[in-house]
Amino acid sequence: MGELGIALMVGGNIRGFTRVLTTAIALEVSKGEFEIAVVLGAILVVLVVVISFILRILRRMYKV
Repeated sequence: MGELGIALMVGGNIRGFTRVLTTAIALEVSKGEFEIAVVLGAILVVLVVVISFILRILRRMYKV
């Protein structure tokens, strides 16, 4: 997960080249497409939970 402000400043939203979830959510909200923004937000939350779960399992396996 990234900070929205830094993603926008460093080029995380160049149309046709880069688009991160946080900037895509902000773009959809600014266009008034709240349903799409909520779906993208849910995808972001699911990704974070899955990655955290995988890392927790790996940490237990390797006792780091």
